[in-house]
Amino acid sequence: MKKVGNHNSISRKLLFGLSLTLIFSLTSFAQDAAAPAAPEAAAAAPAAGGGDPVKGKELFNANCAACHKLDAKSTGPALRGVASKHDMAWIYKWVHNSSDMIKSGDPVAVKLFEENNKAVMTSFPQLSEGDIDNIIAYTSEVKAEPAPGAGAATPPGTNVQDGAISNNIILGALALVMAILVVMLFMVNKVLTKVANKNGIEIAPKEARLPIWKAFAKNQFLVLVTAIFLLLASGYFVYGYLMQVGVDQNYEPIQPIHYSHKIHAGDNEINCKYCHSAARVSKTAGIPSLNVCMNCHKNISEVAETTATPEYSKAFYDAQIQKLYDAVGWDKTKQAYTGKTQPVKWVRIHNLPDFVYFNHSQHVSVAGIECQTCHGPVQEFEIMKQYSKLTMGWCIDCHRKTDVKMEGNAYYDKIHAELSKKYGVEKLTAAQMGGLECGKCHY
Repeated sequence: MKKVGNHNSISRKLLFGLSLTLIFSLTSFAQDAAAPAAPEAAAAAPAAGGGDPVKGKELFNANCAACHKLDAKSTGPALRGVASKHDMAWIYKWVHNSSDMIKSGDPVAVKLFEENNKAVMTSFPQLSEGDIDNIIAYTSEVKAEPAPGAGAATPPGTNVQDGAISNNIILGALALVMAILVVMLFMVNKVLTKVANKNGIEIAPKEARLPIWKAFAKNQFLVLVTAIFLLLASGYFVYGYLMQVGVDQNYEPIQPIHYSHKIHAGDNEINCKYCHSAARVSKTAGIPSLNVCMNCHKNISEVAETTATPEYSKAFYDAQIQKLYDAVGWDKTKQAYTGKTQPVKWVRIHNLPDFVYFNHSQHVSVAGIECQTCHGPVQEFEIMKQYSKLTMGWCIDCHRKTDVKMEGNAYYDKIHAELSKKYGVEKLTAAQMGGLECGKCHY
């Protein structure tokens, strides 16, 4: 019989080549399908009345937005379309001095005052009639309706566009083609085997080889080296694992109300100690009460469109504000508390062992250390996490490297003068001033 090579290997190579081709084709099709269509330019709304709505928006945000919204009641009523409810002469007087109109007994002014919980509107005598015209032009703009289907959620991995084919359909078609090719290769291999048998062609069998594990077991040197390596490696990883027990660095739990430090501390530049006021005078920084949140959110019931991100939509953020309202019992429509409250079960992130003493006021008020030194760039965190290790070694390392701030800190004047002379240095570290004594943190 005539002997030939094993044609099974040829089939496998052919199958491998076709697989690579399909993979590259799949990538190309997926990229083409995911290419976004060019956005259409949004048409600008026409200006109303003689005023400039663009300037009116600036004036509205600077003077009115604290108490009014365009399409929802806040401290004051919604202002969209207010020009259709009152004549301009009345609006001029109301904006310039609403209190005088109420005192004079103007029926419209009195009714408006009573409908809004008798909240006194700030007078704006500095606004000219032209400025008020601009504001009215802005409030008279027609509300932009969202595009049909905008914001609708789509399953992961899909990118459906008008007139485009879903990625899932393309992937399904390619998978079907792949399956057909595999079946065809199997059938070709079977036919070739039958042809070889009929023509008396003997297919060379594979040469028997010694299994790799048997070859390895016969080499005593390799066995010894491998055993030593595995012993050392296992010791290294066991030690590393045990040293991480109790270390919760990067712990990032999901809270019952999503609070974005990026929006508050970052975009709006709210000082950390405004909410965590206890950090100045207390051992703990404390969890801010919901009343602190309501200082701002009493009048902020929704976020701006520009606040939304690919991960978190405007509707998501607005829903979190509504959770706050539900917790404190605030009715944003009536602008009043209902008395029905719900507890918020916050998940604690930073938690030192009970045998460790740490005082925030000592570090924040006396030492003048910034919050970001220990808690990281919180102004960039969408979800708060434990940034530092907070281990004993981490604290000691900080005490050894950090110089004590003496400017305006008379508390340390005397001891600094004595110890700096003793150590022969101009500035002392926290360690040189007793920051490594066991009793400072453990007592």
